[in-house]
Amino acid sequence: MPLPQNVHVAPQPGATDPSILRNFCIIAHIDHGKSTLADRMLQLTGVVDARNARAQYLDRMDIERERGITIKSQAVRMPWTVTAGESAGTTYVLNMIDTPGHVDFTYEVSRSLEACEGAVLLVDAAQGIEAQTLANLYLAIDAGLDIIPVLNKIDLPSAQPDKYAAEIAHVIGGDPDGVMRVSAKTGEGVEVLLNEIVAVVPAPTGEADKPPRALIFDSVYDTYRGVITYVRVIDGKLRHRDRIKMMSTGAVHEMLEVGVISPEPEKAQEIGVGEVGYLITGVKEVRQSRVGDTVTSAVRGATEALSGYRHPNPMVYSGLYPVDGDDYPALRDALDKLQLNDAALMYEPETSGALGFGFRCGFLGLLHMEIVRERLEREFDLDLISTAPNVVYRVVMEDGSEVVVTNPSEYPGDGKIAEVYEPVVRATILSPSDYIGTIMDLCQTRRGALDGMDYLSADRVEMRYTLPLAEIVFDFFDALKSRTKGYASLDYEPVGEQASDLVKVDVLLHGDPVDAFSAIVHRDAAYQYGVGLTIKLKDLIPRQQFEVPIQAAIGARVIARETVRAIRKDVLAKCYGGDITRKRKLLEKQKEGKKRMKMVGRVEVPQEAFIVALNTSEPADKAKR
Repeated sequence: MPLPQNVHVAPQPGATDPSILRNFCIIAHIDHGKSTLADRMLQLTGVVDARNARAQYLDRMDIERERGITIKSQAVRMPWTVTAGESAGTTYVLNMIDTPGHVDFTYEVSRSLEACEGAVLLVDAAQGIEAQTLANLYLAIDAGLDIIPVLNKIDLPSAQPDKYAAEIAHVIGGDPDGVMRVSAKTGEGVEVLLNEIVAVVPAPTGEADKPPRALIFDSVYDTYRGVITYVRVIDGKLRHRDRIKMMSTGAVHEMLEVGVISPEPEKAQEIGVGEVGYLITGVKEVRQSRVGDTVTSAVRGATEALSGYRHPNPMVYSGLYPVDGDDYPALRDALDKLQLNDAALMYEPETSGALGFGFRCGFLGLLHMEIVRERLEREFDLDLISTAPNVVYRVVMEDGSEVVVTNPSEYPGDGKIAEVYEPVVRATILSPSDYIGTIMDLCQTRRGALDGMDYLSADRVEMRYTLPLAEIVFDFFDALKSRTKGYASLDYEPVGEQASDLVKVDVLLHGDPVDAFSAIVHRDAAYQYGVGLTIKLKDLIPRQQFEVPIQAAIGARVIARETVRAIRKDVLAKCYGGDITRKRKLLEKQKEGKKRMKMVGRVEVPQEAFIVALNTSEPADKAKR
């Protein structure tokens, strides 16, 4: 049965009265139905007709649709005529932002919250509150948003709406009967939710007669049109053909186009207080449109900029190198354009003796790193090698000097090291209470310390741990899921640093260190790391004319070794019987030749060896959590 269609009112060419505007976003844990609920809202409000409708309509990138996750927040404008209550028959304009759910994209969520006055907190009626549900809830509360709690997937046979409504009410306060219940899949309850959004979410406030001020909350790069900037107008109006100024850089541009997204771009003559829209200025230089910057008029513009956003600190660093060295300029341009679309991405040039010229990139997590690498390869047609991810360490020397290490090659080898500090995070784990012992065992093996534990309900527990970031950033989530049969969820936030017994493990091929394989690990895990990598490299490095030792070492002490046997010519092929001294003489002669070759020989390491040995796609490629 088709969903009822609301009257579709096209966006007006002038600015909309702020009193009929409602700006809200949908926040939730991964796979709790945010994008599906957005689909139903688009269909009910009539901005997407049945012919053009598709699942996860706002997930525009191929990689989002393949992985089944939202990576980029998407804003869309929808008209809605209220169907019940005091405002029945009145048409409102809803600006909705669909946000990601994964912890690596929390920065996308925090930026979206700044453009809204309300948030729909979505919870799966079959799974209940998860770790990222709480994290996004606290972000929305800190931003001062009005929260509308909603239980989704009530049509599932395993749904327990009464149980989880009580759980939500316990967390945010209030009455379980006040928790709304919908099915984004069938459309049940979505019409009532839209009416509730109009009633609960306050209208935006601002000064219409003041100089214009608009906050840039996202930008994308279009090959044909240049930089497209998404803004939330706080004060005044932005009109077509106005000359505008970016307050952080002072750059002045003429607006070639202004409009709204509904859900495709639609031109308008102006956008006013509280509206969410886009600007096109024809700018090709990506650095001139920064996320968090304030847009104002070039003539009699505002003097005070908006507060913007707190820039995120990278949690994980990894090197990105082109397989073909000639692609280095193309990689630099691609990172420039991608950074506009992904403001959390950081990068700087670096060189490696083994891999050549590349970039040291900072990411918010391992999935973020995987997504960036995959987008660079797909959208810009690049072949890349990424080095093993590592976190940022602070090394204090005995003379009081400090070294910040983002790359193992920067780890000080000379001088006395007094202490090494590593970043730590506060991890929140939500799980059925049956798995408390299993989770405690896992966290203790990862050098975790239990901070506290609370029961959300009779069979659901929240555990808080302080853990080293290096221990959880690689495969901790996979281990947690496998030990809890998929029921546990994880969220974490940085809380500082702690002193640890860390060492640098070097890999030597034929006595020469290869910087691309170096790693900083805890002393207790160094032997396991060294043995694992030397065994892997033994299978990857082809046999040479001479014997090649592969060694893992901490300083001058070798902790693991494997040997690639030499290719040996059969010099005795023409010796049939006869005196053994003849054969021995030929073998000794060959042995002397091997020694001379060994002294001047350099080990040939194929690119495939780096790609396989440094491959990090497997642990992170569990995106749909």
